[in-house]
Amino acid sequence: MSAPRIEFSGGTGETLAARLELPLDQEPRAFAIFAHCFTCSKNLNAVVHISRALAAQGIGVLRFDFTGLGESSGEFADTNFSSNVADLVAAADYLEAEHSAPELLVGHSLGGAAVLAAAARLDGVRAVATIGAPSEPAHVERLFRAGRTEIETTGEAEVDIGGRSFRIKKQFLDDISEACSEEAIGRLSASLLICHSPVDEIVDISNAERIYRAARHPKSFLSLDRANHLLTDSSDSQYVGLVLAAWADRYLAGRDDAPALPIAGEGSVVTRTASGGFQTEIRAGRHSLRADEPIRVGGTDRGPTPYDLLLAGLGACTSMTLRMYADRKGWPLEAAQVRLEHSREHLADCAECEKGAQIDVIQRSLSLEGPLDDAQRRRLIEIAERCPVHRTLERGARISTTLEA
Repeated sequence: MSAPRIEFSGGTGETLAARLELPLDQEPRAFAIFAHCFTCSKNLNAVVHISRALAAQGIGVLRFDFTGLGESSGEFADTNFSSNVADLVAAADYLEAEHSAPELLVGHSLGGAAVLAAAARLDGVRAVATIGAPSEPAHVERLFRAGRTEIETTGEAEVDIGGRSFRIKKQFLDDISEACSEEAIGRLSASLLICHSPVDEIVDISNAERIYRAARHPKSFLSLDRANHLLTDSSDSQYVGLVLAAWADRYLAGRDDAPALPIAGEGSVVTRTASGGFQTEIRAGRHSLRADEPIRVGGTDRGPTPYDLLLAGLGACTSMTLRMYADRKGWPLEAAQVRLEHSREHLADCAECEKGAQIDVIQRSLSLEGPLDDAQRRRLIEIAERCPVHRTLERGARISTTLEA
């Protein structure tokens, strides 16, 4: 299911466009808001990758365009840092009214400074994460330093930012010069994760140091070695998403409870492969994982292949079955290790099969640890043949396919 497009009123009354990334089972255990970088949009690859990584771990993410940017209405020239913070508060109000108040705020670049300022106005926020954020909003002034004289003289000017033209008014400069994020950081009661690259060419890593020093504990730092400011390499943004999801889990409400309801009880799995490759999100009950294909066949190798998962199911079932049998017998099995390999062999002795037909072959080898005698080891090999997944594979399964609305 693609992230639904939604709209809500921003801090200055303009209509803001957003997408809501939800887990496959549509039952988020918590909600987050993502604030994009200065003059960017909610559809920046880094924003999408990080939001989807969080959603895969059961966190619903609202990513939206600030006023005057992306698909949101309004004039960018009439916005400033304060209006960005107001848009964030409006996004939180929308989430609370329609779903649940956000517990996590994530901000990239100037969006990071904005979430630090907004967190003080949102009681339900438990965790805040910044990515390449400046320690003070005024840092962005250097992006349009060439037009500052004209802005000061005439009140506004067209400036080039990242190859695009934007109209900046003097009120923008006045607003960011008065904003002091370090004071907001010192008052922050939420847990903080600072993500920054030591080779960030836009926002120097010294900004991360100042944010860290100003913040109270609990606070953490994640070094994004070799990453650029916009995280244009998808591996960097996906890494941030995975680490961020694991870090946030410690601070979200109800983390000791089941984070999400099973999709449809035991034996039910949902998978989703979106455009842009073979990476596949998998939801099994309340558990999330992903599959992929090797690079040599067009994948990105960020997860096991479908056949790897098939072998993993057989291996896990085999070792669990051995564990269960040994425990029931009181045998000293300390550990059961299963190694599996999959291949295909030509059928040489099947007269009724089509020419060139093949059969799938799974080679399974067992390693049984512990002071077992020879008779016990032979019996456990026999028990391995009775593993439920083994029997399913040998018997075959009837697969019925329907099309959902």
